[in-house]
Amino acid sequence: MESGMWNTRSVQLNVRLPNDIAAEAEEVQRTDPDFLGRVIQYGLTRRTIYRRLRDADARERSLMDPSADSSPTFAQT
Repeated sequence: MESGMWNTRSVQLNVRLPNDIAAEAEEVQRTDPDFLGRVIQYGLTRRTIYRRLRDADARERSLMDPSADSSPTFAQT
C-alpha cells in the first residue's frame, strides 16, 4: 500500500496508558483512526529527527575536540 510520497505498512502496537488516556485513545481509534495514525507518525518522526541531530552534534563535537573521548581520565598527583 502506498500513501503520499512514502511506502507504508501497518504495524500492531500495544501500549500501556493511564485509564483516562487509554479511553480517549480507544475513542479516537474508533472515530478517526487516520488521525491517531498521524499523531503517532508525528511523534515518531520528531523522535527520529531529535536522535539524528543529537548524534550529528556529538560527532561534530568529537571532531572539533579529538582529546574529548569517552575514556576516563585520571588526575596525576
